[in-house]
Amino acid sequence: MKVGKAGSRAPVMPDVADMERAFIVSSSHLAVPGNEDLSEFEFALTVVNHAFHRWMARGMAATGLPNLSALDTLILHSVNHRNREKSISDLMFTLNLSERHYLNYAMKKLDEHALIQRERRGKEVFVSTTQKGRDVCLEYARLRRICLLEHIPQNREVGDVTIAEVAKALRVLTGFYEQASRSAASL
Repeated sequence: MKVGKAGSRAPVMPDVADMERAFIVSSSHLAVPGNEDLSEFEFALTVVNHAFHRWMARGMAATGLPNLSALDTLILHSVNHRNREKSISDLMFTLNLSERHYLNYAMKKLDEHALIQRERRGKEVFVSTTQKGRDVCLEYARLRRICLLEHIPQNREVGDVTIAEVAKALRVLTGFYEQASRSAASL
């Protein structure tokens, strides 16, 4: 044990510059040398994704709808976006859903709560929010301001990076993962 100031025997913290960078990953077999940062990013993305989904479900529960999932919540907000009806294909595209049955199941739940209405025109179905759906979205937004937005730093920075920069980087990385998915599907 190093001796601290004035001869005390209190432990001395090592100098940060002397410490080797430890990556926080969930799967060491994926943290191959030179790509540890990507493994750390993937783990962080997994954790933040689960936290975001938990928030959406808990936020919706706080509005009085405890049985709606994160996907149900995303779909409701997407349908409510700009108070314009959306086609099923637009919802699938916007939310990057590849399985229509996920959307159908969520819309069935939203229908049961009278949050959305559907209208068939030709071969396409269009969806819009009901007044109750719009009211739920407004209440969710109010709760979001109280529970989440009040904690976001005024300068909109997290770890010396603006939230907008993080969003931009995530959009770019989405393209990489989409391409990797297509490549894997062709193997």
